[in-house]
Amino acid sequence: MEKLNSESQESNENHWITYQGHQGSGVDKHIVLVSGDEEYRSEEALPMLAKILAIRHGFKCTVLFAIDTETGIINPENQTSIPGLHHLETADMMILFTRFRELPDQQMKYIIDYTNQGKPIMGLRTATHAFNYTRNLQSPYAKYDFKNEDFSGGYGRQVLGETWINHHGHHGKESARGIINEEMATHPILQSVQDIWGPSDVYTVNKLTGDAQVLVWGQVLVGMEPSDTPNPDKPKMPLAWIKTYTGDAGKTSRVFCTTMGASVDLENEGLRRLLVNSCYWCMEMEDQIPVGSQVDYVDEYKPTFFGFGTYQKGMRPSDFSL
Repeated sequence: MEKLNSESQESNENHWITYQGHQGSGVDKHIVLVSGDEEYRSEEALPMLAKILAIRHGFKCTVLFAIDTETGIINPENQTSIPGLHHLETADMMILFTRFRELPDQQMKYIIDYTNQGKPIMGLRTATHAFNYTRNLQSPYAKYDFKNEDFSGGYGRQVLGETWINHHGHHGKESARGIINEEMATHPILQSVQDIWGPSDVYTVNKLTGDAQVLVWGQVLVGMEPSDTPNPDKPKMPLAWIKTYTGDAGKTSRVFCTTMGASVDLENEGLRRLLVNSCYWCMEMEDQIPVGSQVDYVDEYKPTFFGFGTYQKGMRPSDFSL
């Protein structure tokens, strides 16, 4: 287990965890990573990614979780509480990996206020359908629901580029190969990125919004191994893209989104490098992206395969300490 020049610290409430980097281009930058999905194990994926960003690149990283606040235990099925969102008030970047959350207004306000400040945003996998309002339809934030008609597609479509449509690949039976968009091959995010593959399938993307540019196309494979052949009946879909979003305050954010991101997807080195490089780009630090940016695990990583009810019960943020 590697400690290097980093330290881990929990909040006084034990509801989130922070990794403090000390060496690298990210020193003095704070990334807040927001987990909370029932299926793809964001509560495992984001601590691993945060450790890489902190130890390998120097960023301060705070990971938030869906928590049962009475017990302090991580519960991804709790859709109505993610403690620690106040960290977004001073964050330099937000990484969002939630699914169908309906947070209290006082928590949701931190996410939307951050979004409207023109600060950088990354969305992973189910962030395209990050919010789903079924309890408090009168909330001022209900328009961010993934199926909202007036604010078409809610947060996913408006901010990130697309909302939830359906599975393009056969879920759990067809995996995804990432194909670099040759027209964008020289983009700094794609530096040294290759061999992208993940067992989670390709999502359908009907039409990306705004000024979105596709970096990586998603090719459906006929099976669950990287050596499987493409499914000839399923055309490629956008898998990773960049865009901008101008919020209510008239300030413009750099946005990166990918429909990959399951904890087992992140066993793929190419995907990890894509995400790390994207953090630099989102924060307008693309001139500091290292050649062959370091994305090795900091400590042991054995992610749980995706599925409902598969999360590791009884886990606390402290279990992800270095």
